[in-house]
Amino acid sequence: MATPRPCEGGAEGGELALEIGGMSCATCAGRVERALKTVPGVAQAEVNLASEHARVRFQPGRKPQAAALIEAVDEAGYEARLIDIAHPPAAEPPNDRAERVKLALAGLACLPFIAQMALQLAGQHAMLPAWLQLLLAAPIQFGLGARFYGAAWRALRAGTGNMDLLVSIGTSAAFGLSLYLMATAPAGAMPHLYFEASALVVTLVRLGKWLEGRAKRRTLAAIRALTALRPETARVWRDGAFIELPATAIHLGDRVQVRPGERVPVDGVVIEGASSLDQSLLTGESLPVARHEGDEVATGAINGEGVLLIETRRVGAETLLARIIRLVESAEAGKAPIERLVDRISAVFVPIVLALGLATFLGWWWGAGDMVAGIVNAVTVLVIACPCALGLATPTAVVVGSGAGARHGILIRDGEALERAHAVTTVAFDKTGTLTEGRPELVGLAAFGIDETSLLRLAAGLQASSQHPLAHAVIAAAERRRIAAAPATDLKALPGRGIAGTIEGTALLLGSPRLMRESGIAEATFEKALASVAGPGRSTAFLAQTAADGRPAALLGALAFADPVRPEARDAVAALKRAGIETVMLTGDGAAAAEAVAATLGIDRVEAGLLPADKVAALARLKGGSRVVAMVGDGINDAPALAAADIGLAMASGSDIALNAAGVTLMRGDPRLAASAIALSRRTYAKIRQNLFWAFIYNLLGIPLAALGLLSPVAAGAAMALSSVSVVANALMLGRWRPASEEQRP
Repeated sequence: MATPRPCEGGAEGGELALEIGGMSCATCAGRVERALKTVPGVAQAEVNLASEHARVRFQPGRKPQAAALIEAVDEAGYEARLIDIAHPPAAEPPNDRAERVKLALAGLACLPFIAQMALQLAGQHAMLPAWLQLLLAAPIQFGLGARFYGAAWRALRAGTGNMDLLVSIGTSAAFGLSLYLMATAPAGAMPHLYFEASALVVTLVRLGKWLEGRAKRRTLAAIRALTALRPETARVWRDGAFIELPATAIHLGDRVQVRPGERVPVDGVVIEGASSLDQSLLTGESLPVARHEGDEVATGAINGEGVLLIETRRVGAETLLARIIRLVESAEAGKAPIERLVDRISAVFVPIVLALGLATFLGWWWGAGDMVAGIVNAVTVLVIACPCALGLATPTAVVVGSGAGARHGILIRDGEALERAHAVTTVAFDKTGTLTEGRPELVGLAAFGIDETSLLRLAAGLQASSQHPLAHAVIAAAERRRIAAAPATDLKALPGRGIAGTIEGTALLLGSPRLMRESGIAEATFEKALASVAGPGRSTAFLAQTAADGRPAALLGALAFADPVRPEARDAVAALKRAGIETVMLTGDGAAAAEAVAATLGIDRVEAGLLPADKVAALARLKGGSRVVAMVGDGINDAPALAAADIGLAMASGSDIALNAAGVTLMRGDPRLAASAIALSRRTYAKIRQNLFWAFIYNLLGIPLAALGLLSPVAAGAAMALSSVSVVANALMLGRWRPASEEQRP
């Protein structure tokens, strides 16, 4: 285990990190937080259920007592150990093969019960032997269901009620009643047993818990993927030579060399060399940016064609990449998960059911003098209150709704994503790769002294072997026009400026406005060429012919590049507006490019030039009042915003980090699916509310009848089955959902 970093004292107080074990739900995280806050000196405690880590901040001047924190967590019913706050472990996802095997075996054991219930619903009397039912149900109840008993006990210790407590009470009542009926049945008689209720509820709810756990671990995958962007090693100038060192050994002021194609290992300033850097994953800029002496660079950016010497200004936890990682972690930890409607009701429902069961038993025993009838009727109350339909209400709607979405390119991570998405009032879009294609395209040509075909032929020849994104755009444009690239010789990269070469005996330059000015082209000529192709959000390059006698170069043409808007983006924005949802653009690109795209698409508001932290701050402003904000993005730089939004929607064409930080994935990279995802969420949430109504209506009608002795255990079991069937049937209607764009097709 890593040696924990001591808490920093002083005026700002200190901080410690703990790894927490034994949590199973959001209420567990809340109990751990409350336990930690009771320790003297604790100013703030945050528990991240996904990573199972806790961060505890102390009041200024108060020395942290790690042992007291661990003891407080232990008394709350959980486990804790101290970890290094600077480098908390991002544990690999556990191998859940054993859990899958348990669920598969439980499912096989439930098949005979399902067949028995199906035959009974069809009007055919069929009952497995009592001993076989007990043999099938007992391992599920006390093996697979052991987790619920533990969680229910912790809930009771904390004085609260939750779904685990309902499952434990209801399934135990059904199981216990079955044992009682077996023991009291006359010889040779076959009583109606309820082992199938206990077995099926435990299996289905445990399956839901497993799916929930898989969804939680996606946040860890996002953080691991972000960490992987930082190079493990770097070439550092030490004792008169560049030597290979671990990136963690770099200090402030060190000089680091970055070769073409490598990732930058530190935040720093270029002190020698020039190149272009692909920063799109960090800042959202759609095109590579030129970097020369004096320019800043960030960890994780990909170097282009030049060699850079960088002086280190920030390392470790202070780099831009590290700050993005912290933003993802803090946004996830800072989310106060919306308390499930079922859990809120359960907190009241459970003690009421227990009180009614006890009152039923005492009323029949004392009032009617029939203790046996009191036991049977009391257990009947608990059986009809068994949360079969209640346990199925949410997961069945989520499963069916998620399946319908998946068939149409919408992957919903979990029930929480659905719970948030239905109430969205504002959708914030990233620009690059979300509303636009995320790659440059040649959109303008202006030839001077030659025709456009010759201009494109020469430019493609110079760029034929280049890996620069603008080179790909030139070559693609030439291929579309069926123009063969001219063979080029004497090619020479001019880092951060362009490229030089010779075609058919003519020396040529292709590159940036800076390169043209350095070549001596008259300012008036250059400005005229620039005006002919310039436009909002466009990047420009120029082709010139150089003279051998030192005379100024002659301008041959200008090329304009832009990131094209996705053809579906306009429909996406229009669909959201029809649904009464405000649209906003949050982008790292410049204001001119952002305003041009927003005007084309009809987006309501634009905030441009934003870094990842700025996007999070912008979302915080948007979330004021009662507004619920969704974020649609695709890049690593969008991950903090996707995590900080009420609901994140990631384009599947983007980075794994964005996908892991989002609650919904749009598989086709089609922004119209954002509106479809919200529509599906609203439909699914309505089904959940309907299911909960049907689940509780049986309880409200059945419990009084059971308490009065007007229902037999058999009738109670039938009512339970009917409530479950109605809930499942209602949820299955979601399977017919289709996005509005597909419904309009002939």
